[in-house]
Amino acid sequence: MQWWRSRLELKGDEGMATTEYALVTVAAAAFAGLLIAIIRSEEVREMLLGVIRSAFG
Repeated sequence: MQWWRSRLELKGDEGMATTEYALVTVAAAAFAGLLIAIIRSEEVREMLLGVIRSAFG
């Protein structure tokens, strides 16, 4: 029975990297969606255009 216990202890963290990558990917997609929603707003668009105009003008 001892070999079974040591085998279970070794498998405790198996798959953690995959889970972490999946969570980071979902968080990045959510952040990208939030940025797209912010950039599409008229106020932010005008502010960005004002910054660009002042940089080049």
